[in-house]
This record gives sequence, C-alpha cells and structure tokens, in this order.
Amino acid sequence: MRFKDTSLRDAKFIELEPFGDPRGAFARTFCEKEFAANGLETQYVQHSFSVSRSKGTLRGMHMQRAPYLEEKLVRVTRGAIYDVIVDVRPESPTYLKHEGFELSAECRCQLYVPKGFLHGFLTLQDDTEVLYLISEFYQPGQDRGARYDDPAFGIHWPGDIAVIADKDLNWPPFPIG
Repeated sequence: MRFKDTSLRDAKFIELEPFGDPRGAFARTFCEKEFAANGLETQYVQHSFSVSRSKGTLRGMHMQRAPYLEEKLVRVTRGAIYDVIVDVRPESPTYLKHEGFELSAECRCQLYVPKGFLHGFLTLQDDTEVLYLISEFYQPGQDRGARYDDPAFGIHWPGDIAVIADKDLNWPPFPIG
C-alpha cells in the first residue's frame, strides 16, 4: 500500500499495490503494521457495507458525537463515488476545509477518514457498493451531520443529486451540536 497525504490534516489516500499473476491479482487492503507505521488507527470494531442502486445517490454528511468519534477506511468494490470529507475539528489547521476524492472499483484506492471529520459521498454509477472499516461502534442517538450543500463548506458535487434521505436533507446548519 502507498499512503499519500491529502490537503487535510491526518486524512490519507491509500493506493493498493496489486500483485498480478496468471490467476488474476492479489492486494492487501489493510495491514496493522503498515497502518501503525503511518500513524493510523489499527483497531476496527465494525465492517459495514452499503449499496446504492442509482447514480446520483447522496449519502452524508455524517459523523458521531464525542466520545464516539470514529475513524473510517472507505473502499468501493463496485461502481464509483465522489467521496467528500470535511475537517470539523476546531483545533485543526484545516478546520472547515474539505476535499473530494473519486473512488472506484477500477482504481482500487481507499480513503482514510480521521476522527472529527464529516463524511459523505455521491454515487457516480448505478449499483455502487461501498465497504467501510469503522473504529467505533454505532451509537444510536449520537449521530451528527450537516447538509451536503451547507455554505460553511462550499462543496461542489460533480453531478445532480437524484436520491437523498430526508434525514440528510434536514440536518441543521453548521455548526452541528
């Protein structure tokens, strides 16, 4: 794996290094030793999966409230997404900054989302599947979010929003409680 810094403090873009032979390919998507050497979380308590049937499905912007903040490792296994993270850690030099990444089954890349970041994505293809390793258990009632179009962030999404949950349309303006 190749760990690349992003413009946001502590977030990483991870490129897999597949080994190919006549059978196909093999690559590690997680290695405790390599993650630790790069200062990243190595303990994940949940592995989640989402399927979005339609191109233009927006999921986000989500996080959990402290003390249940979570790190996420996000990877697309089918289709493609435009994945966006926003640093909402007030003490961070990249506070309120965001960055977007195209992740797809073809690129075989991953995004490491640190604690204290909002996270969301827009599907770029029908029938997109996303896997997440998550460092904290889901805590009902502790989820927080912000609207995908909140002017505090100025996110430019690369396509029309065709499907979005009512919950994601009704988040209050930033700052979130």
